[in-house]
Amino acid sequence: MVEIRVIDPAHKEDARLKNEPFALWGRVIPALHEGRWSYRVEPLENREWDCFPDEDYDPERDEGIFLGAYLEGRCVGLAVLRREPFRYLYLDDLKVSAAYRGRGVGGRLLEACMEQAARLERKGVYVIAQDNNASACLFYLAHGFSIGGFDNRSYGGTKQAHKANLFFYRDL
Repeated sequence: MVEIRVIDPAHKEDARLKNEPFALWGRVIPALHEGRWSYRVEPLENREWDCFPDEDYDPERDEGIFLGAYLEGRCVGLAVLRREPFRYLYLDDLKVSAAYRGRGVGGRLLEACMEQAARLERKGVYVIAQDNNASACLFYLAHGFSIGGFDNRSYGGTKQAHKANLFFYRDL
């Protein structure tokens, strides 16, 4: 059984859970019509793999709420929440070790994020995912999030200029 808990100073190394590769197989194409978002998924011609750089999180030093997913005492998942100046908590990072993906760990972490939002009297949680990471986008949609915005300019002038960000929100 997976246990979700706040990472305390004694377990701060757990906040440095390594990033692992994930498949890029499709792009989520959002559309806004009369104030309502819809989307379609466009398969990529070739499956690719990506991996984010590892972070140097330190719950003693960094602002935020660090939640660990533990299985038999080992950290297998991480969620990092940040307080924003408005009514939502920002889910800055969510990751699950590759060997434990598809087992409900990410969903349990999201529920714990919502519990933190309620505890802090926030409206809910929001997260940003890249449009070419269809697995992440569909994961958030399947867990009660909805599209709330689109930004196709963030990566302009970089080698990632072909990507865009989708904003997902989940209210309490």
